[in-house]
Amino acid sequence: MSGLKSLKKRRRVQIIALSGACVAAVLAILWFLPDESFQFFRSPSEVVAAPPPPNELFRIGGLVAEGSIERGVGEEVRFSVTDGGAVVPVTFEGILPDLFAEGQGMVGQGRYVDGTFQAVEILAKHDETYMPQEVIDALKEQGTYVAPDGEVVTN
Repeated sequence: MSGLKSLKKRRRVQIIALSGACVAAVLAILWFLPDESFQFFRSPSEVVAAPPPPNELFRIGGLVAEGSIERGVGEEVRFSVTDGGAVVPVTFEGILPDLFAEGQGMVGQGRYVDGTFQAVEILAKHDETYMPQEVIDALKEQGTYVAPDGEVVTN
């Protein structure tokens, strides 16, 4: 019987060692990923308070400011995004989503260069009531979130 217990113990040690090696491998892979692999969401207030370096790719979200959409030459579009506490100008060259409109929620991916967010991708809400959770949380913190049913919600 003692030989069987020894075999079980050895097998258990092997499984624990293999599991530890797998965890170490995953952590090593995450360590060596480029910084652009991790995209962080920021509200306009966070961007204005602590501007990120121009080479950092991140996401910004909020509401498209009323009266701020300007169409330029070709596919260039300029607008502002706000969370009620700050306003960040945005430039985007491309085709905007069909549901993109003033006063609606949006999330943009890009870089903050010379006081302007240069978006490479714009995401808009999916339907009349959808807004990304990060945008809702940021708007609630500012006290400007209005629920789809028209109720003003604050934290």
